[in-house]
Amino acid sequence: MWLCYDALGPPMLDIAFIRQNAELVRNAIKNKRVDTDLDALLTADKERRELLAKLEQKRARKNEVASLIPKATKEERPTLIDEGKAVKGEIEELEPRLGEIQKRFDDLMLRVPSVPRPEVPIGVGEEDNVEVRKVGTPRAFDFAPKDHVALMTRLGMVDWDGPRKFAGGRSYALKGLGALLELAVTRLAVDTLVARGLTLVIPPVMVKERAMQGTGFFPLSREEAYAVTEDELYLVGTSEVPLVSLHCDEVFDAATLPVRYAGLSNCFRREAGAYGKDTKGLYRVHQFTKVEQVVFCLPDEAVAEKEHYALLGNAEAILEKLEIPYRVALACTGEIGLGQTRKHEVESWMPGRNDGKGAYNETHSCSTLGDFQSRRSNIRVRMPDGSMSYPYTLNNTAIASPRILIPLLENHQNADGSISLPKALVPYMNGIDVLRPA
Repeated sequence: MWLCYDALGPPMLDIAFIRQNAELVRNAIKNKRVDTDLDALLTADKERRELLAKLEQKRARKNEVASLIPKATKEERPTLIDEGKAVKGEIEELEPRLGEIQKRFDDLMLRVPSVPRPEVPIGVGEEDNVEVRKVGTPRAFDFAPKDHVALMTRLGMVDWDGPRKFAGGRSYALKGLGALLELAVTRLAVDTLVARGLTLVIPPVMVKERAMQGTGFFPLSREEAYAVTEDELYLVGTSEVPLVSLHCDEVFDAATLPVRYAGLSNCFRREAGAYGKDTKGLYRVHQFTKVEQVVFCLPDEAVAEKEHYALLGNAEAILEKLEIPYRVALACTGEIGLGQTRKHEVESWMPGRNDGKGAYNETHSCSTLGDFQSRRSNIRVRMPDGSMSYPYTLNNTAIASPRILIPLLENHQNADGSISLPKALVPYMNGIDVLRPA
């Protein structure tokens, strides 16, 4: 079963679109498994419009009465003055009621998901994702391969216990060859993207609530963010947040698009919904380093699709340089986020997962969000005909470490526990081509 626009065109997350296509939006809510009350939104919208119309009528009458009083006769003036007072009192009563309804309406609007693209399969979890292709063949070892925990421990690449004494669970410290390897992988990713025309940005990682809300991470994923409460700031889980927010309240000229960024940053995630899951090793941690791709493009589905597959191609090019087998899957509705209209997941082969049997696990994702983020962030584009619209945004994980170190180390290990590095990484490791115990 597939979602369809029914010739309605791309999803526009404004209230007019929602009113006119309530069932389409209702299906998106259901299929994305989002906790959103559409009926409550439509009721609040109706109340808001009715109250606003009534308030505007009262304000118009107040202004009319005020203009009539100076011209009125002595006999007419007291009646007009009394009416003016009465209308003013009604306005003072209606305004806070409208404020309350508007607040409820705005909160509900922030919870409405975008409508998935027609090609997105309906499903609940990753088992319903549709495999697109596999690249590379998982290695057949002639020895019992070790997982990344054993490999990194033997090579002295990580301190597992020290950080957990002062930083808590899921903490770690890359050291020696481990730290050098993360820098090497990160720089390889950055150089690949810059060579492909992206502009490198190292953005702030502490942002205001508006940035989290504008990019769609609040209100539904608030529990995943670390808060700096005294300063009303939040640590980002991806540089997508500050990169999109760089242009909040701005107007692009159509001729300047697309704008393509490569964001390098530390990222932070509470993993609130993953208690007890993947606690061993580096697969799921609270702090990580990430190179993220973000694109602003014209509000055109064909243009966005082209940009989407270019971003995906960049991520695949990095994996191919790292000589890691991987597969690409089209994510189902239950696996794409509030704002995403299409998402591909890239899963790297990790020999140590699944109790040593090996498994493909997500290391990258590539998403199209339509005008979801630009509307929320008040980012507009002046089209060639002079009209105003909202640009589309896209994002993709170019590399995320330390998770990427898992397939890198496990796929390139040797029987003696050493690691033979891919040729593309050697220059970034100062000529080191094999990682060996000190």
